[in-house]
Amino acid sequence: MACLLEAPLRISVLSEVTATSRHYVDRLFDPDPQKVLQGVIDMKNAVIGNNKQKANLIVLGAVPRLLYLLQQSCSSLQLKTECAVVLGSLAMGTENNIKSLVDCHIIPTLLQGLLSPDLIFIEACLRCLRTVFISPVTPVQLLYTDPTVIPHLMSLLSNSQRTQEYITQIFSHCCKTPEHQTVLFNHGAIQNIAPLLISPSYKVRMQALKCFSVLAYENTQVSMTLVNVLVDGEQLTQVFVKMMQRDQPIEMQLTAAKCLTYMCRAGAIRTDDNCVVLKTLPCLVRMCSKEHLLEERVEGAETLAYLMEPDVELQRIASTTDHLVAMLADYFKYPSSVSAIADIKRLDHDLKHAHELRQAAFKLYASLGSNDEDIRKKITETENMMDRIVSGLSESSIKTRLAAVRCLHSLSRSVQQLRTSFHDHAVWKPLMKLLQNAPDEVLVMASSTLCNLLLEFSPSKEPILESGVIELLCSLTQSDSPALRVNGIWALMNMAFQADQKVKVEIVRCLGTEQLFRLLSDPDTNVLMKTLGLLRNLLSKRPHIDQIMSSHGKQIMQAVTLILEAEHSIEVKEQTLCILANIADGNTAKDLLMTNDDMLQKVKYYMGHSNANLQLAATFCVSNLIWNEEDGSQERQDKLREMGFVDILHKLTQSADPNLSDRAKTALQQYLA
Repeated sequence: MACLLEAPLRISVLSEVTATSRHYVDRLFDPDPQKVLQGVIDMKNAVIGNNKQKANLIVLGAVPRLLYLLQQSCSSLQLKTECAVVLGSLAMGTENNIKSLVDCHIIPTLLQGLLSPDLIFIEACLRCLRTVFISPVTPVQLLYTDPTVIPHLMSLLSNSQRTQEYITQIFSHCCKTPEHQTVLFNHGAIQNIAPLLISPSYKVRMQALKCFSVLAYENTQVSMTLVNVLVDGEQLTQVFVKMMQRDQPIEMQLTAAKCLTYMCRAGAIRTDDNCVVLKTLPCLVRMCSKEHLLEERVEGAETLAYLMEPDVELQRIASTTDHLVAMLADYFKYPSSVSAIADIKRLDHDLKHAHELRQAAFKLYASLGSNDEDIRKKITETENMMDRIVSGLSESSIKTRLAAVRCLHSLSRSVQQLRTSFHDHAVWKPLMKLLQNAPDEVLVMASSTLCNLLLEFSPSKEPILESGVIELLCSLTQSDSPALRVNGIWALMNMAFQADQKVKVEIVRCLGTEQLFRLLSDPDTNVLMKTLGLLRNLLSKRPHIDQIMSSHGKQIMQAVTLILEAEHSIEVKEQTLCILANIADGNTAKDLLMTNDDMLQKVKYYMGHSNANLQLAATFCVSNLIWNEEDGSQERQDKLREMGFVDILHKLTQSADPNLSDRAKTALQQYLA
């Protein structure tokens, strides 16, 4: 019986709540303006901190009515302001509340409200707009739809500390693309926001600082301008340096460090500038220590990784600052069973977000180890590091997997690590697993790492070959992503280097001649270069050259002709001539060249080219064709003499390039022997 009573009981409770909420909405339609005002004030008090009540009022249609009252010229200023306050409170609820408000066109209505002369009303509209715009579900583009909005917001900045706080917060949340940065920059964001950095209000200073961090990110124009800005007679960079001092709140130190980091990465500040080496870098290292909150440690590590990514000197300095490499190992032990977190909510939050710490540590290790062999060694010798990276490759969070594989890629640039740690931990196994099914960004990084594991001196090369990797790599070469095509072909190129004939035959069979020649006409130069590299590695060792040319010679010669005749870079043509030189080194393959007068004329043309590298590659080709100790050399020498090659070789012996003159002399000696 109890079960039967439960449903009606729930319905009666729900209808009671809805009835109470209905009463609030009904009062908004009262013909007496005073009663409407009182109804809005009562509604404001009812919804504070009550998400259920907010949701009910939205469902019952309170939002369109509040927006209507807010727009009516006959509504009193007090009523309009109270309506904006209630809407702001409704926006403080769940993401669904925000979606409902946006669907009711709250943004254009509130932006229209900013044209009012009344400051209290303007502040109420801005407070609500701020709450709506900082939600991840609000399309930020709505701020830029009307081109008059940004200049009007700029003009309101000087009205009060509240307008300054809300507007800068809106800007920092709605600046997501280079186009947004340009709009704000062109409407005077820098000169309007810079004075706010010395506002008496901490909230205003903080929001202004956040604005500069999003404006400067990967933006050279903004960063170059910021360097020359003066705030109350002081350079902006020095204002940021003061904000990083230890006596400032952590949030301010971190954001100021981000501003200087972004300006440095955009080329506005040198990497050896004192404000980077002595201030920004130590501040970010400090943020990685365990006394800071999880999100501070994540942001500190990720910003530091970004700061030093392209600069080996900063990597070296960071690696010896405050035992950073060892300090990062703590990121993997958090929160531990003995964590000093008394706050249960905090512990619950940190357990859910612990993967962000691991992700940040992987990113920072990747950046630290991207160039220096000693730092890589230090990282791999940190307790259980390789095991942690291997575990990271199978984490549920894609971002963590990506960061782990990025770290692995960074370490795989080391010959020493490929021969030791990578081999000892059989890193190739989880890497291969990752390659089976992953988003493109993970695939790009994983396949880049695989390229390094397939280098000739890597002990992992053999087991990877045995695992059937060729098909996987051939499928990557058919990807729409140029980066994946490059990596697929690059890995095959590394695999073919000094490989057995069996491996080479399998590569050609699996890739297929059609795909190979499609790659030779790929619009991406990197793909073309790596395909030429693969072809060059396949056509090495005479038996291999003869075998491949006997089955695919016609197509290969056709592809070579097309490349030499087309508009390609010197590097591409040099690789192509080197392939011809390899073909000329075959026993039977060289006949394909000798019977192709058109190709011989091309070789002759490149011997007389203005670029020494092309001349050298073409001369190598001739040298291989006329080599004395081989069958038929006399006939080949005679033919090339008739075609005028000997005269060109004589000229090349006088070349200022020692390699070229030596190679020409060596070739001429074949005629004298």
